[in-house]
Amino acid sequence: MLRVRGTTYHFRRIVPPALRTALNRREIWVSLKTGYQNEARKRASLLHARTTELFMQAHSTLAEPDALSRLEGLLVSLRDLQSVNLPSSAQETGSVPVSAPMPKPQTVKKPAKTPKAAPLMLSGALKRFVLDNPHASADTKKATQRAVDLFLQAFGDAPVSIIGGEKAGVFRDLLFSLPASLGKRKSSLTLEEEAQRAKEGGLPTLSGKSVKNHMMRLSALWNQLHQRELVARNPWTGWNFENGQKTVRRSWTVKELALLASASWHSKSVPEQTFRLVTLIAAYSGMRLGETCTLRKEDLQTVDGIPCFLVRPHSDDGWTPKTDASTRVVPVHPKLIEARVLALKDTTDGPYLIPGLETSKQGVRGATLGRAFSLLKTRIGLPAEITFHSFRHTVSTQLRNADANIREVWIDRLLGHEATHKSQGTTTYLTGISTANLRQTIEAISYPETAFKKGTF
Repeated sequence: MLRVRGTTYHFRRIVPPALRTALNRREIWVSLKTGYQNEARKRASLLHARTTELFMQAHSTLAEPDALSRLEGLLVSLRDLQSVNLPSSAQETGSVPVSAPMPKPQTVKKPAKTPKAAPLMLSGALKRFVLDNPHASADTKKATQRAVDLFLQAFGDAPVSIIGGEKAGVFRDLLFSLPASLGKRKSSLTLEEEAQRAKEGGLPTLSGKSVKNHMMRLSALWNQLHQRELVARNPWTGWNFENGQKTVRRSWTVKELALLASASWHSKSVPEQTFRLVTLIAAYSGMRLGETCTLRKEDLQTVDGIPCFLVRPHSDDGWTPKTDASTRVVPVHPKLIEARVLALKDTTDGPYLIPGLETSKQGVRGATLGRAFSLLKTRIGLPAEITFHSFRHTVSTQLRNADANIREVWIDRLLGHEATHKSQGTTTYLTGISTANLRQTIEAISYPETAFKKGTF
């Protein structure tokens, strides 16, 4: 009978009572070394035949005069059985007696057959349709790679044609049990061990939104496979994600900003000066972490006499803003000019405006800073609702509550949001918003003097 431990199937069979003393066992338990149910059933069938023959031999041996010496041989066979490296189902043609080696088959010449094409593995599908796709953005490649890596950690590589709804459901349930801090620190634990650690420690687990994002990345990959008739259906659609923990990100409070400003920096991978600089730019512009970290020197320009950041695609490395609306002009806030951000164009080495950051293997600049920030905010006791993205929430909230005469479409344009009302008139107007109006909007952002650490850049 089949049993599941974690993500792996096992074969379990009770030893008949009359044989338990002789075999010194109450049951036989063997790992089937697979997480696929159909494969597990075939392997279990083979083991059932082997154990049946073992029991029959044990019964007959007990009736013989030299039972003791014969039983020693059966015990050796039993130990071999429990450590057996099962063949794949394609090689299983029948049961094999455990007490004797399989006879060598007679050599029969068969006509040569055309070799079958190797099945498309999940890792191969990722490379072929995502990582090697020149039209896929860096964010898409990074997120899809992360989702596939988690699947491979849990179940190993497998042909895409046999990954169905059962496996998708097991993966979904596993994701919901993983700690929210997964990937933000180095760990040698398996995913099953990470889930157990989260359960025993009462740790926050992945939110429904995070689980949904992983599943959607796999679903997008499977849509391509389905269109090419490489799979029969897409098992990653139609799932519910409401039973996970939901964390709603919010704006910073004055007290929380002061706590962040007074915290000691801990990361050896990112200089404190770089962290404080990126934080300041995000707080006084509303730009996303990725947008800030990928600014080039040529992205700092004077437009209509006003110093501005240009958030735009980079053709040389394939980086693009999150949406079409995210391509925009952001005037430099007076506080950033006061902090000598404009001088970075002449003082920073290399093509990027922000110094001290490395680009990850997935082509993402600022990923290390994001992880370091998450560790810092956890260490100083900031709540889960506060993330680096909360600077963007704070800017949006301040601007919408400002006393100045600031129009909603100006705010949307500054932050790179789609217009609330997508009429033709609104769309046309958005493209014609003057830089002066955007500067008026950006200057409405303000913080107390205690919000940011002084003298670090």
